[in-house]
Amino acid sequence: MTDHSPAADLARAEQRAGVAIRLATDLSDLDIARRIFDVVWPSADGATQIPSNLMRALVHAGGYASVAYLDEVPVAAALGFVGRHRTGDGWHDHLHSHMAAVLEPHRDRHIGSAIKLHQRAWALDSGLDTIVWTFDPLVRRNARLNLLKLGVDVHGFEADFYGSMDDGINSGDPTDRLFAWWRLDSPRAYAALAGRFEPLDLLELAEAGRDVVEIDLPDDIVRLRAEAPAEAGRWRLDLRAALQEAFAAGYRIIGVSVADGYILERTP
Repeated sequence: MTDHSPAADLARAEQRAGVAIRLATDLSDLDIARRIFDVVWPSADGATQIPSNLMRALVHAGGYASVAYLDEVPVAAALGFVGRHRTGDGWHDHLHSHMAAVLEPHRDRHIGSAIKLHQRAWALDSGLDTIVWTFDPLVRRNARLNLLKLGVDVHGFEADFYGSMDDGINSGDPTDRLFAWWRLDSPRAYAALAGRFEPLDLLELAEAGRDVVEIDLPDDIVRLRAEAPAEAGRWRLDLRAALQEAFAAGYRIIGVSVADGYILERTP
């Protein structure tokens, strides 16, 4: 029987990605993370995304920072801080995963998944049972990772959540975001980590009597932004309108379709 303890899940993810992920606590390690963030999100004015001294303060106050190494070469980094949200019983603490970056030559090699599993192990060991983060709803690989591989719940959508950003990825593009809530000990999370989630077929769900809709996504929004920014902008506004309309009508995202769009369901 496969061991699905947080440590075992992390070990398998690191082996699959070929990396070793280590916590960043001192200034030298945090500066490595900072440089990775600045390469992935280069600012137009050359400023850093987040100073190492601020990362040091966040970690000292109980936050999370890590660097992923491939043969001792740093290739990815992540930063998070402890937040809280209201529940019926008052306030509940969670880890807010603020930044996670993988250098360009090493993307699409499961390093992002490994970082999430490292965050999960750290959070559970720290007494936190939920990780929250935002993600761009237009990016297919993010949707697949979050919904199929991790088993997050999606709660909420905000148009232009961060406002204008001048980095190399977000410059000139409204920062629309979905909110991922990863309940680390939930049956949904365990099912995803065990590989039991597959893309959903809209027709099959509809024939089973479920009230579902599908919202399309572009094949590769990153390429589209570079090659056809006007078309990418239309996708942004069309998706924003579709998500806002669906959420207002009571639909919620439940998965990814076989065509790599979003499947949403409305329940009584």
